[in-house]
Amino acid sequence: MLELLRRLWEVENLSPHGICLLWRPELIWTHVVSDSLIAFAYFSIPVGLAYFVSRRRDVVFGWMFWSFAVFITACGATHLMAIWTLWVPDYGLEAAVKLLTGAASIGTAVALWVLMPKALTLPSPTQLRQANEALQARIRERDAALAALKAAHAERQRTEELLRQSQKMEAIGQLTGGVAHDFNNLLNVVLLNLDRVERGLPEESPLRKRLRDAVKGAERAATMTHKLLAFARRQPLSPVSTDVNAQIAAFAEFLRGTIGSRIRLETDLAPDLPRVNIDPNQLENAILNLAVNARDAMPEGGTLTLATRSLPGGRGSPSRSRIPEPG
Repeated sequence: MLELLRRLWEVENLSPHGICLLWRPELIWTHVVSDSLIAFAYFSIPVGLAYFVSRRRDVVFGWMFWSFAVFITACGATHLMAIWTLWVPDYGLEAAVKLLTGAASIGTAVALWVLMPKALTLPSPTQLRQANEALQARIRERDAALAALKAAHAERQRTEELLRQSQKMEAIGQLTGGVAHDFNNLLNVVLLNLDRVERGLPEESPLRKRLRDAVKGAERAATMTHKLLAFARRQPLSPVSTDVNAQIAAFAEFLRGTIGSRIRLETDLAPDLPRVNIDPNQLENAILNLAVNARDAMPEGGTLTLATRSLPGGRGSPSRSRIPEPG
């Protein structure tokens, strides 16, 4: 065995490969340049593969790249040995390099064919792009569904808030109606007794003026109870011919106390407005609702204008609330 290895490495009885080319320079250097270029390409490819695998650690079957790198490096070494044996008959070393290259090539080929079924199951770039587009479409659908769900939730909360507000207003209306009804009955008793007292007094009595003032105060209180009853919807509609401008002008003072000092109330009343057949209490109730909504829309204060205009055709327009001007 040792003798076989010794004879494999001896070079004394061998001739270099260049002697077969008759040492013709054009042949010698053609082989040298060609093998050098091939060896350089073979050695550069493993470097590129190693760089790729080291930077892309997510690549599947990365070990296969290293197997190709070893095989290609061995192939490059055989071309270097072809250059070397042009001048030095080191054919034993060349045989060892080729043996190593053969082993690397066989191992790489076997690993490649074993790996082939798994490699074929990997998705192609087109399949990956289609899968990515399908995933993006599902994400957009999910986002749209979430947005719709959020909008529905917000609408539900708004509806529940409106329902609570309606229930609150209904409770306030019921309470207001009950109190106003009882208070109106008491005022009727007061007015009846004041009328009896006034009838029993002589015409020249100085108390008559004071009784009339008391009656006027009680009648104003009765008017307020009628408004409260209208707010509570416990008073039937009683439309009468009404001067809307005068009604709004008289009601404006009450509104100023209701909407607060941060809201500046202005009126813009048309001088030629005809009379309107309307329930005065309901008109004031509608204006009150508009004023309260405008106040809530201007938490930092502003200007609220109540305006009246004549509609085409000669019909009067009771009132309209202009867009609030924050200030």
